[in-house]
Amino acid sequence: MGEMIKLHDINKIFGGHRISVNAILCLFGLCLLLPVMAQRKQQRAVKQDDRVYMIHSDGLKYDMFGNNPDAQIVKGHVRFRHRGAYLTCDSAYFYQQSNSVKAFGHVYFTQGDTLSLRCERAFYDGQQQMMDAREHVVLKHRQQTLYTDSLNYDRLYSNAYFFEGGTLVDGKDRLVSDWGEYNTQTRQAKFYFNVRLRSEKRLVTTDTLYYDTRKSQAHVTGPSKITTDDGSVIDTQDGYFDSNSDKAQLFGRSVLTDKNKTITGDSLYYDRKTGESQGFGNVIYTDKENKNSLIADILKYNEKTGKGYATKNALVKDYSQKDTLYMHADTLKLFTFNINTDSVYRMVHAYNKVRAYRTDVQAVCDSLIFSTKDSCLTMYKDPIVWNDNRQLLGEQIKVYMNDSTVREAHVLGQALSIEKVDEEDHYNQISSKVMHAYFVDGALRYTESVGNVKVIYYPTDDKDSSMIGLNYTETDTMRTYLSKDRKLEKVWVPKHVSVTYPMTQIPPNKYKLSEFAWFDNLRPVSKDDIFVWRGKREEDKLKTIKRHAAPLQHFGNAPEGDGS
Repeated sequence: MGEMIKLHDINKIFGGHRISVNAILCLFGLCLLLPVMAQRKQQRAVKQDDRVYMIHSDGLKYDMFGNNPDAQIVKGHVRFRHRGAYLTCDSAYFYQQSNSVKAFGHVYFTQGDTLSLRCERAFYDGQQQMMDAREHVVLKHRQQTLYTDSLNYDRLYSNAYFFEGGTLVDGKDRLVSDWGEYNTQTRQAKFYFNVRLRSEKRLVTTDTLYYDTRKSQAHVTGPSKITTDDGSVIDTQDGYFDSNSDKAQLFGRSVLTDKNKTITGDSLYYDRKTGESQGFGNVIYTDKENKNSLIADILKYNEKTGKGYATKNALVKDYSQKDTLYMHADTLKLFTFNINTDSVYRMVHAYNKVRAYRTDVQAVCDSLIFSTKDSCLTMYKDPIVWNDNRQLLGEQIKVYMNDSTVREAHVLGQALSIEKVDEEDHYNQISSKVMHAYFVDGALRYTESVGNVKVIYYPTDDKDSSMIGLNYTETDTMRTYLSKDRKLEKVWVPKHVSVTYPMTQIPPNKYKLSEFAWFDNLRPVSKDDIFVWRGKREEDKLKTIKRHAAPLQHFGNAPEGDGS
């Protein structure tokens, strides 16, 4: 009996809860099924979102037996939608199965509020998200507008391609080329073949140009020419230009030509607003009008202030004469005064280890200054000048120019002029406090030596030019006059002391003045030798002789104890 009750109770328990167990099993199965159903629903939604939808048309028909049996032929205020973009036109072939549209007449495509495209006919592929637009195509994206007759727009990668000529307008910049592309996401453009960039202040012609519409920056590669509104021309193979800031960066041995002036360098930088220009790497500046040039590894110049700077292998070349003058210094600086006025003048500073060479004249000094105000070139600190077999030195040497020829020269302080007469160490010598030389048409015609003048001179026989003896003279002033062919015509001296020794009776200590110094070993021997510095020994350097100060004078009451 007890067992029967237990079995009954068990059956009652299971039987009473059978509905509950089935419900639990159903709920469990539903939980497993819900994600699958949701995924399928999502897949259907994505699939539907990929479809091109026709929103409206005034008329619709099918041509089952014509050329487009798969197309819905729609006309009148036709409007499509696809993935947030809209397409309107006068008429279209709608291929629902292939998810594409052929649109005709007043085609207008919009994507968001930043991009629109107009054309006469187009083909839109919803699967590839590609639109082929033809005839009078106008693509507008933010502030940029692209005009062409053939354009393919790839929505997936945000690229617009044109290949039958196109024009991109960006503010005041206008870009024209045969082929090109524009990315609506990065707003970067690329142009190829017969490229022309016209901006407010320049025209760029090249075969390849990259343009950043966000920054209004252009990058040209390959043979390119840039012409600015002021007439200057740039030839480059690798250049960057910024229309907003008026900055340019040029690489690859670019050449900038401004009328008769050109500058060439491995890299050139120019800022039009500040007027600052810089060049690096074998920079060559040439002035064809004045027939000179400047070469340096670093060159800087500001056209608004007129200040310039050149260093590292700096070399000045002047070819205004029959022969070229070469000058080197560690550093060159240019200063302009009263710029943009009628009284403008410039000063050039060359300092540290200045060396110059021309076949007829050579020079060395520590530093020099040239001023266009008085056309004066001043050499400082142990300057030496050589001409043929002559040497001239002093504390300072001033040379005044007349155009490109010497007008006059002044040697100030411990002046010494030496002429080597022969190979047996005979020298004509003049020492004084100051020397002056005056030229006519570039030829020396008159000299004057002033202050403690001492002279050693070897007179010669007129018949065979042999030396007669040695003449030693001391005076306060001496003047010499020369002919056009530089022959001595006359010598004038006031009160003087003079003695002449026959060649066989010259005392050993009379051959040279106490100030004598011959620095032929320092003389530049070629245009390349100017880069090799050879300076004086410390004991050979001139010690500046200071003028004695005037005695102080006392005015007013005399000091105490003074009986005057």
